[in-house]
Amino acid sequence: QVQLVESGGGLVQAGGSLRLSCAASGRIRSIDAMAWYRQAPGKQRELVASVTSGGSTNYADSVKGRFTSSRDNAKNTAYLYLQMNSLKPEDTAVYSCYAMEKYGPVEKTYERDYWGQGTQVTVSS
Repeated sequence: QVQLVESGGGLVQAGGSLRLSCAASGRIRSIDAMAWYRQAPGKQRELVASVTSGGSTNYADSVKGRFTSSRDNAKNTAYLYLQMNSLKPEDTAVYSCYAMEKYGPVEKTYERDYWGQGTQVTVSS
């Protein structure tokens, strides 16, 4: 099992910055990709940024150049960060941390998805 806990959300004015953190505990050695998703009221959940186990990143077009995501590992905890700059009102959403665990023998690998509880980001105009 993997547990994910986000922090860092809040209220900020347009043009401001926030840094989200996600702490992963449990079977962190089996975590492959991690990502940030967001869901605004009345809209579908969308991928914001993803980071592979090798550190490669991918961003939604709407946040490219403004958001940066990175990963870090401590002894028993893996961290995923999202630095959000030049925030816009349309960035307002609940941001959730995601982790994909890969496990099983080499000849038959399984995947399991984990989600954090989400953290609210509100950008005022």
